[in-house]
Amino acid sequence: MNLIAARLNRIKPSPSSMAGQRARELRAAGRDIVGLTSGEPDFDTPPNVCEAVVRAMAASKTKYTDVGGTPELKAAIIAKFGRDNGLSYEPGEIIVGTGGKQIIFNALMCTLEAGDEVIVPAPYWVSYPDIALLADGKPVIVTCRPETGFKLQPEDLERAITPRTRWLVLNAPNNPSGATYTRAELRALADVLLRHPQVWVMSDDIYEHILYDGRRFCTIAQVEPALKERTLTINGVSKAYAMTGWRIGYGGAPAALIKAMVKLQSQSTSNPSSIGQAAALEALSGPQDFIPERTRIFQQRRDAVVAELNRIPGITCHLPEGAFYVYPSCAGVIGKKTPDGQVITSDAEFVMYLLEAQNLALLQGEAYGLSPFFRISFATSMERLQEGCRRLRLACEALS
Repeated sequence: MNLIAARLNRIKPSPSSMAGQRARELRAAGRDIVGLTSGEPDFDTPPNVCEAVVRAMAASKTKYTDVGGTPELKAAIIAKFGRDNGLSYEPGEIIVGTGGKQIIFNALMCTLEAGDEVIVPAPYWVSYPDIALLADGKPVIVTCRPETGFKLQPEDLERAITPRTRWLVLNAPNNPSGATYTRAELRALADVLLRHPQVWVMSDDIYEHILYDGRRFCTIAQVEPALKERTLTINGVSKAYAMTGWRIGYGGAPAALIKAMVKLQSQSTSNPSSIGQAAALEALSGPQDFIPERTRIFQQRRDAVVAELNRIPGITCHLPEGAFYVYPSCAGVIGKKTPDGQVITSDAEFVMYLLEAQNLALLQGEAYGLSPFFRISFATSMERLQEGCRRLRLACEALS
């Protein structure tokens, strides 16, 4: 008897999670690994957030909460959506989950029937297609080339929509490319969506506050209010507030969808951590002045890394507009030979060569749906980034 359900064969382990685990294993084995794979800020959780959690524990706020989040945190999320995004929600239109990934999982599991299609622009965060597959859906990958800033074009969206399309996933600033959309660019996508009322929008705004060069963030339900009734706007505290381990994400959507998502969550994890919710409440309600300073540091790292990458033979790098990743092309090394005579035929082979030759752990572009590229996270110290770029240069210079 086969114990494991066939549906698990549709998906693969998260490449980013597995890469981080592999780097830790190699370090434990004594290898001097420079890992630039983690999508996790190297900053600490703000002190006021940690202090709020201590107060919550002292007040015995360590019990079960409402499945979809505490009333206090929902109120803070509603205030955040109004303050930052010009979006108005009621408590019944808000859900809190164990990270943004659970919000995505809940939504697709609650809405997809077998064969329903989910449009996913590539490059994409690694989990979108697999969650759609697990929910019996069909990911429809739409390639977004560097020539268009890695952004979905209205005409490509129009071509991808069919009668079976149920969702469009928009993630901006984007993981892994750092692409974001102007109001005019979102307006053009909204015009397409208005012609197709069966298509819902999943707007993953988790990198909202990490924008560079004076850019201002906007989200699609803000740009086109008529789409709000079929948009799930997702956010969380992991990136801007350096709270990855607290595992709190949230979403705003029409009440019928939220009710279904809460129902599903009641039979999976139930409520998110009570103290995690206390932390998120303070993060969203407390001082926000540290965010621009941290973003300024990220931008300095971005500028240094992009400049260095564009000096390495065989590598070219687009300047990201937000998030804390670069997504360089390695097209210039495909077809070259390593010192031991192996021909590099893909970005996956190139990334493996970097690990073996220089103890440098990066992520291959094929995991994000667009090759030949690779992803570097600059959510780490400048010293570590400089060392990573040095090793990358040595590896590329050794190719023939």
